[in-house]
Amino acid sequence: MKKRKFGLALSLVLAAGTLLGACGKSNDDTKNNASKGENKEKAYTVAMVTDVGGVDDKSFNQSAWKGLQDYGKENGLEKGKNGFDYLQSTSDADYSTNLNTLSRQGYNLVFGIGFLMHNAVDEIAQQQPKSNFAIIDDEVKQPNVASVLFKEQEAAFLAGVAAALQTKSNKIGFIGGMKIPVIERFEAGFLAGVQAAKPEAKVDVQYSGAFDKAELGQTIASKMYASGDDVVFHAAGATGNGLFKEATDLKKKNPDKEIWAIGVDQDQSFMGPDVVLTSAMKRVDLAVKDVADKAKDGKFPGGQTTVYGLHEDGVGLAPVNSKASAKDAIDKAVKEWTAKIKDGSVKVPGTLKELKTFKAQ
Repeated sequence: MKKRKFGLALSLVLAAGTLLGACGKSNDDTKNNASKGENKEKAYTVAMVTDVGGVDDKSFNQSAWKGLQDYGKENGLEKGKNGFDYLQSTSDADYSTNLNTLSRQGYNLVFGIGFLMHNAVDEIAQQQPKSNFAIIDDEVKQPNVASVLFKEQEAAFLAGVAAALQTKSNKIGFIGGMKIPVIERFEAGFLAGVQAAKPEAKVDVQYSGAFDKAELGQTIASKMYASGDDVVFHAAGATGNGLFKEATDLKKKNPDKEIWAIGVDQDQSFMGPDVVLTSAMKRVDLAVKDVADKAKDGKFPGGQTTVYGLHEDGVGLAPVNSKASAKDAIDKAVKEWTAKIKDGSVKVPGTLKELKTFKAQ
Protein backbone atom coordinates (compact mmCIF):
# COMPACT_ATOMS: atom_id res chain seq x y z
CA MET A 1 0.00 0.00 0.00
CA LYS A 2 2.83 2.35 0.93
CA LYS A 3 4.66 1.39 -2.26
CA ARG A 4 1.57 2.19 -4.35
CA LYS A 5 1.17 5.64 -2.68
CA PHE A 6 4.87 6.40 -3.16
CA GLY A 7 4.72 5.37 -6.84
CA LEU A 8 1.64 7.53 -7.43
CA ALA A 9 3.28 10.53 -5.75
CA LEU A 10 6.44 10.07 -7.83
CA SER A 11 4.39 9.90 -11.02
CA LEU A 12 2.59 13.12 -10.12
CA VAL A 13 5.91 14.89 -9.45
CA LEU A 14 7.36 13.74 -12.75
CA ALA A 15 4.23 14.76 -14.62
CA ALA A 16 4.25 18.18 -13.03
CA GLY A 17 7.93 18.57 -13.91
CA THR A 18 7.22 17.69 -17.51
CA LEU A 19 4.38 20.20 -17.69
CA LEU A 20 6.49 22.92 -16.12
CA GLY A 21 9.35 22.15 -18.50
CA ALA A 22 6.99 22.28 -21.45
CA CYS A 23 5.54 25.57 -20.24
CA GLY A 24 9.00 26.99 -19.75
CA LYS A 25 10.08 25.91 -23.22
CA SER A 26 6.94 27.37 -24.73
CA ASN A 27 7.60 30.72 -23.06
CA ASP A 28 11.22 30.67 -24.19
CA ASP A 29 10.19 29.91 -27.76
CA THR A 30 7.63 32.70 -27.65
CA LYS A 31 10.28 35.12 -26.43
CA ASN A 32 12.74 33.95 -29.07
CA ASN A 33 10.16 34.26 -31.84
CA ALA A 34 9.14 37.69 -30.61
CA SER A 35 12.77 38.69 -30.48
CA LYS A 36 13.30 37.52 -34.06
CA GLY A 37 10.25 39.48 -35.18
CA GLU A 38 11.49 42.62 -33.48
CA ASN A 39 14.93 42.30 -35.04
CA LYS A 40 13.55 41.93 -38.53
CA GLU A 41 13.71 45.45 -39.94
CA LYS A 42 10.79 46.51 -42.09
CA ALA A 43 11.76 47.83 -45.51
CA TYR A 44 11.60 51.60 -45.98
CA THR A 45 9.66 51.97 -49.22
CA VAL A 46 9.97 54.89 -51.62
CA ALA A 47 8.10 55.93 -54.76
CA MET A 48 7.87 58.87 -57.15
CA VAL A 49 5.45 60.62 -59.48
CA THR A 50 6.88 61.80 -62.81
CA ASP A 51 5.89 65.03 -64.48
CA VAL A 52 4.48 64.97 -68.03
CA GLY A 53 7.93 64.28 -69.51
CA GLY A 54 7.65 60.66 -68.42
CA VAL A 55 10.13 58.29 -66.81
CA ASP A 56 11.97 57.69 -70.11
CA ASP A 57 12.51 61.35 -70.98
CA LYS A 58 16.30 60.73 -71.24
CA SER A 59 16.65 63.61 -68.80
CA PHE A 60 15.11 64.85 -65.55
CA ASN A 61 12.57 62.14 -64.67
CA GLN A 62 14.84 59.35 -65.83
CA SER A 63 17.59 60.65 -63.57
CA ALA A 64 15.20 60.72 -60.60
CA TRP A 65 14.12 57.15 -61.35
CA LYS A 66 17.77 56.08 -61.44
CA GLY A 67 18.14 57.50 -57.94
CA LEU A 68 15.26 55.35 -56.69
CA GLN A 69 16.68 52.29 -58.43
CA ASP A 70 20.08 52.91 -56.83
CA TYR A 71 18.39 53.24 -53.44
CA GLY A 72 16.49 50.00 -54.00
CA LYS A 73 19.56 48.08 -55.13
CA GLU A 74 21.61 49.23 -52.16
CA ASN A 75 18.86 48.17 -49.75
CA GLY A 76 17.97 44.88 -51.42
CA LEU A 77 14.53 46.05 -52.53
CA GLU A 78 12.57 45.19 -55.64
CA LYS A 79 10.26 47.26 -57.79
CA GLY A 80 6.75 47.16 -56.34
CA LYS A 81 4.72 47.95 -53.22
CA ASN A 82 7.27 46.45 -50.86
CA GLY A 83 10.18 48.33 -52.36
CA PHE A 84 10.28 51.21 -54.82
CA ASP A 85 8.11 52.27 -57.76
CA TYR A 86 6.77 55.18 -59.82
CA LEU A 87 3.57 56.43 -61.37
CA GLN A 88 3.73 58.29 -64.67
CA SER A 89 1.71 61.45 -65.29
CA THR A 90 0.30 62.12 -68.73
CA SER A 91 -1.05 65.56 -67.77
CA ASP A 92 -0.88 67.92 -64.81
CA ALA A 93 -4.33 66.65 -63.79
CA ASP A 94 -2.64 63.36 -62.79
CA TYR A 95 -0.28 64.84 -60.22
CA SER A 96 -2.55 64.95 -57.17
CA THR A 97 -4.18 61.61 -57.98
CA ASN A 98 -0.86 59.84 -58.40
CA LEU A 99 0.64 61.32 -55.23
CA ASN A 100 -2.45 60.36 -53.24
CA THR A 101 -2.47 56.84 -54.70
CA LEU A 102 1.13 56.13 -53.70
CA SER A 103 0.56 57.58 -50.24
CA ARG A 104 -2.50 55.39 -49.70
CA GLN A 105 -0.56 52.36 -50.91
CA GLY A 106 1.67 52.84 -47.87
CA TYR A 107 4.95 54.06 -49.32
CA ASN A 108 7.04 55.64 -46.57
CA LEU A 109 8.25 58.46 -48.82
CA VAL A 110 6.76 59.82 -52.06
CA PHE A 111 8.61 62.17 -54.41
CA GLY A 112 6.98 64.71 -56.69
CA ILE A 113 9.40 65.26 -59.57
CA GLY A 114 9.47 68.82 -60.81
CA PHE A 115 8.49 72.41 -60.19
CA LEU A 116 5.12 71.85 -61.84
CA MET A 117 4.05 69.59 -58.99
CA HIS A 118 4.16 72.30 -56.31
CA ASN A 119 0.39 72.68 -55.83
CA ALA A 120 -0.25 68.94 -55.94
CA VAL A 121 2.43 68.14 -53.33
CA ASP A 122 1.22 70.96 -51.10
CA GLU A 123 -2.38 69.72 -51.35
CA ILE A 124 -1.75 66.02 -50.76
CA ALA A 125 0.80 66.63 -47.99
CA GLN A 126 -1.92 68.43 -46.03
CA GLN A 127 -4.47 65.70 -46.74
CA GLN A 128 -1.99 62.97 -45.72
CA PRO A 129 -0.14 64.50 -42.72
CA LYS A 130 1.19 61.10 -41.57
CA SER A 131 2.91 60.47 -44.91
CA ASN A 132 6.29 61.91 -45.94
CA PHE A 133 6.78 63.65 -49.28
CA ALA A 134 9.61 65.35 -51.16
CA ILE A 135 9.57 67.74 -54.09
CA ILE A 136 12.34 68.29 -56.60
CA ASP A 137 13.00 71.82 -57.93
CA ASP A 138 10.70 73.74 -55.64
CA GLU A 139 9.87 74.50 -52.02
CA VAL A 140 6.71 73.39 -50.25
CA LYS A 141 6.36 74.75 -46.73
CA GLN A 142 4.85 71.72 -44.98
CA PRO A 143 6.39 69.81 -42.04
CA ASN A 144 6.07 66.49 -43.89
CA VAL A 145 7.67 67.72 -47.14
CA ALA A 146 11.40 67.80 -47.91
CA SER A 147 12.25 70.37 -50.60
CA VAL A 148 15.19 69.91 -52.97
CA LEU A 149 16.77 72.64 -55.09
CA PHE A 150 19.87 72.78 -57.28
CA LYS A 151 22.28 75.49 -58.37
CA GLU A 152 21.61 74.75 -62.04
CA GLN A 153 23.28 78.03 -62.93
CA GLU A 154 26.66 76.65 -61.90
CA ALA A 155 26.50 73.67 -64.28
CA ALA A 156 25.03 75.87 -67.01
CA PHE A 157 27.87 78.39 -66.53
CA LEU A 158 30.42 75.67 -67.30
CA ALA A 159 28.34 74.63 -70.32
CA GLY A 160 28.40 78.26 -71.47
CA VAL A 161 32.18 78.33 -71.19
CA ALA A 162 32.37 75.14 -73.28
CA ALA A 163 30.01 76.53 -75.92
CA ALA A 164 31.92 79.81 -76.16
CA LEU A 165 35.28 78.12 -76.60
CA GLN A 166 33.95 75.67 -79.20
CA THR A 167 31.89 78.01 -81.40
CA LYS A 168 33.41 79.08 -84.72
CA SER A 169 30.55 81.36 -85.75
CA ASN A 170 30.24 83.13 -82.39
CA LYS A 171 26.54 82.33 -82.62
CA ILE A 172 25.11 80.05 -79.94
CA GLY A 173 21.58 78.86 -79.15
CA PHE A 174 19.65 78.18 -75.94
CA ILE A 175 16.37 76.23 -75.96
CA GLY A 176 14.34 76.46 -72.76
CA GLY A 177 11.28 74.47 -71.78
CA MET A 178 8.90 76.65 -69.79
CA LYS A 179 9.67 80.07 -68.35
CA ILE A 180 9.93 79.05 -64.71
CA PRO A 181 12.61 79.81 -62.08
CA VAL A 182 14.54 76.57 -62.54
CA ILE A 183 14.94 77.14 -66.29
CA GLU A 184 15.81 80.79 -65.71
CA ARG A 185 18.69 79.56 -63.55
CA PHE A 186 19.92 77.48 -66.49
CA GLU A 187 19.56 80.41 -68.88
CA ALA A 188 21.23 82.97 -66.61
CA GLY A 189 24.14 80.67 -65.82
CA PHE A 190 24.66 79.71 -69.46
CA LEU A 191 24.65 83.32 -70.66
CA ALA A 192 27.11 84.24 -67.90
CA GLY A 193 29.44 81.41 -68.93
CA VAL A 194 29.44 82.49 -72.57
CA GLN A 195 30.05 86.07 -71.51
CA ALA A 196 32.95 85.07 -69.28
CA ALA A 197 34.72 82.99 -71.93
CA LYS A 198 33.94 84.98 -75.08
CA PRO A 199 32.10 88.30 -74.62
CA GLU A 200 31.73 88.83 -78.38
CA ALA A 201 29.66 85.65 -78.83
CA LYS A 202 25.89 86.07 -79.14
CA VAL A 203 23.25 83.74 -77.69
CA ASP A 204 19.86 83.23 -79.33
CA VAL A 205 17.36 82.32 -76.56
CA GLN A 206 14.08 80.62 -77.43
CA TYR A 207 11.47 78.82 -75.33
CA SER A 208 9.33 75.92 -76.50
CA GLY A 209 6.74 76.27 -73.73
CA ALA A 210 6.79 72.54 -73.04
CA PHE A 211 8.93 69.74 -71.61
CA ASP A 212 7.42 66.89 -73.62
CA LYS A 213 7.37 68.10 -77.23
CA ALA A 214 10.40 66.73 -79.08
CA GLU A 215 8.97 67.99 -82.38
CA LEU A 216 9.04 71.57 -81.09
CA GLY A 217 12.61 71.13 -79.95
CA GLN A 218 13.61 69.92 -83.40
CA THR A 219 11.83 72.80 -85.14
CA ILE A 220 13.57 75.40 -82.97
CA ALA A 221 16.94 73.69 -83.37
CA SER A 222 16.52 73.55 -87.15
CA LYS A 223 15.98 77.31 -87.32
CA MET A 224 18.93 77.99 -85.02
CA TYR A 225 21.37 75.87 -87.01
CA ALA A 226 20.05 77.36 -90.26
CA SER A 227 20.73 80.86 -88.94
CA GLY A 228 24.35 80.03 -88.16
CA ASP A 229 24.29 78.83 -84.56
CA ASP A 230 26.86 76.06 -84.33
CA VAL A 231 26.41 75.15 -80.63
CA VAL A 232 22.94 74.80 -79.06
CA PHE A 233 22.22 74.04 -75.40
CA HIS A 234 18.83 72.85 -74.20
CA ALA A 235 17.16 72.88 -70.79
CA ALA A 236 13.83 71.51 -71.94
CA GLY A 237 13.45 67.92 -70.75
CA ALA A 238 12.12 65.57 -73.42
CA THR A 239 11.60 68.52 -75.76
CA GLY A 240 15.37 68.62 -76.03
CA ASN A 241 15.39 65.20 -77.66
CA GLY A 242 14.39 67.00 -80.84
CA LEU A 243 17.60 69.05 -80.67
CA PHE A 244 19.70 65.90 -80.77
CA LYS A 245 17.74 64.46 -83.68
CA GLU A 246 18.17 67.63 -85.72
CA ALA A 247 21.88 67.88 -84.93
CA THR A 248 22.45 64.22 -85.80
CA ASP A 249 20.50 64.48 -89.06
CA LEU A 250 22.44 67.57 -90.14
CA LYS A 251 25.76 65.97 -89.26
CA LYS A 252 24.94 62.90 -91.36
CA LYS A 253 24.13 65.11 -94.36
CA ASN A 254 27.33 67.11 -93.97
CA PRO A 255 29.96 65.43 -91.73
CA ASP A 256 32.33 68.40 -92.07
CA LYS A 257 29.82 70.95 -90.79
CA GLU A 258 30.32 72.34 -87.28
CA ILE A 259 27.23 71.08 -85.44
CA TRP A 260 27.19 70.72 -81.66
CA ALA A 261 24.51 70.18 -79.04
CA ILE A 262 24.79 70.39 -75.25
CA GLY A 263 22.67 68.13 -73.07
CA VAL A 264 21.15 68.65 -69.65
CA ASP A 265 20.44 66.90 -66.32
CA GLN A 266 22.46 63.78 -67.10
CA ASP A 267 25.33 62.95 -69.44
CA GLN A 268 23.40 62.87 -72.74
CA SER A 269 26.32 61.87 -74.95
CA PHE A 270 24.39 58.72 -75.85
CA MET A 271 21.92 60.92 -77.72
CA GLY A 272 24.50 61.67 -80.41
CA PRO A 273 28.17 60.63 -80.06
CA ASP A 274 29.16 62.82 -83.03
CA VAL A 275 27.24 65.95 -82.00
CA VAL A 276 26.93 66.11 -78.20
CA LEU A 277 29.69 68.43 -76.98
CA THR A 278 28.98 67.91 -73.25
CA SER A 279 26.08 68.13 -70.78
CA ALA A 280 25.19 70.38 -67.86
CA MET A 281 24.59 67.64 -65.33
CA LYS A 282 22.11 67.98 -62.52
CA ARG A 283 22.40 65.03 -60.17
CA VAL A 284 18.73 64.49 -59.47
CA ASP A 285 19.59 60.81 -58.95
CA LEU A 286 22.06 61.70 -56.21
CA ALA A 287 19.59 64.01 -54.46
CA VAL A 288 16.72 61.52 -54.60
CA LYS A 289 18.88 58.75 -53.15
CA ASP A 290 20.33 61.09 -50.52
CA VAL A 291 16.91 62.17 -49.25
CA ALA A 292 15.66 58.57 -49.29
CA ASP A 293 18.70 57.41 -47.31
CA LYS A 294 18.24 60.14 -44.71
CA ALA A 295 14.55 59.31 -44.34
CA LYS A 296 15.29 55.60 -43.94
CA ASP A 297 17.82 56.42 -41.20
CA GLY A 298 15.24 58.45 -39.30
CA LYS A 299 16.62 61.81 -40.45
CA PHE A 300 13.90 62.85 -42.91
CA PRO A 301 14.47 66.60 -43.62
CA GLY A 302 10.78 67.51 -43.43
CA GLY A 303 10.08 71.23 -43.57
CA GLN A 304 13.62 71.89 -44.80
CA THR A 305 15.14 72.89 -48.14
CA THR A 306 18.35 71.20 -49.28
CA VAL A 307 20.35 72.84 -52.07
CA TYR A 308 22.86 70.90 -54.20
CA GLY A 309 25.55 72.78 -56.11
CA LEU A 310 29.08 72.26 -57.42
CA HIS A 311 30.41 72.22 -53.87
CA GLU A 312 28.12 69.27 -52.99
CA ASP A 313 28.80 67.53 -56.34
CA GLY A 314 25.10 67.99 -57.06
CA VAL A 315 25.75 69.64 -60.41
CA GLY A 316 28.65 69.59 -62.86
CA LEU A 317 29.77 69.23 -66.45
CA ALA A 318 29.94 65.90 -68.27
CA PRO A 319 33.16 64.91 -70.09
CA VAL A 320 33.79 66.95 -73.22
CA ASN A 321 33.54 65.10 -76.54
CA SER A 322 36.99 63.90 -77.62
CA LYS A 323 36.16 64.95 -81.20
CA ALA A 324 35.77 68.61 -80.22
CA SER A 325 38.61 70.77 -81.54
CA ALA A 326 38.60 72.91 -78.40
CA LYS A 327 38.50 70.02 -75.92
CA ASP A 328 41.83 70.81 -74.25
CA ALA A 329 41.02 74.50 -73.89
CA ILE A 330 37.56 73.67 -72.53
CA ASP A 331 38.90 71.17 -70.00
CA LYS A 332 41.45 73.71 -68.74
CA ALA A 333 38.94 76.55 -68.49
CA VAL A 334 36.28 74.40 -66.81
CA LYS A 335 38.78 73.29 -64.17
CA GLU A 336 39.75 76.89 -63.44
CA TRP A 337 36.18 78.22 -63.28
CA THR A 338 35.03 75.28 -61.15
CA ALA A 339 37.70 76.11 -58.57
CA LYS A 340 36.62 79.77 -58.52
CA ILE A 341 32.97 78.87 -58.08
CA LYS A 342 33.70 76.38 -55.32
CA ASP A 343 35.89 78.75 -53.34
CA GLY A 344 33.30 81.52 -53.63
CA SER A 345 35.38 84.00 -55.64
CA VAL A 346 32.80 83.77 -58.45
CA LYS A 347 29.08 83.77 -57.77
CA VAL A 348 27.14 82.62 -60.81
CA PRO A 349 23.89 84.56 -61.41
CA GLY A 350 20.72 82.55 -60.89
CA THR A 351 18.33 85.08 -62.42
CA LEU A 352 18.37 87.36 -65.45
CA LYS A 353 18.28 90.31 -63.06
CA GLU A 354 21.47 89.10 -61.36
CA LEU A 355 23.03 88.54 -64.80
CA LYS A 356 22.83 92.27 -65.54
CA THR A 357 25.35 93.04 -62.82
CA PHE A 358 27.52 89.93 -63.28
CA LYS A 359 31.19 90.50 -64.01
CA ALA A 360 33.56 87.67 -64.80
CA GLN A 361 36.75 87.63 -62.73
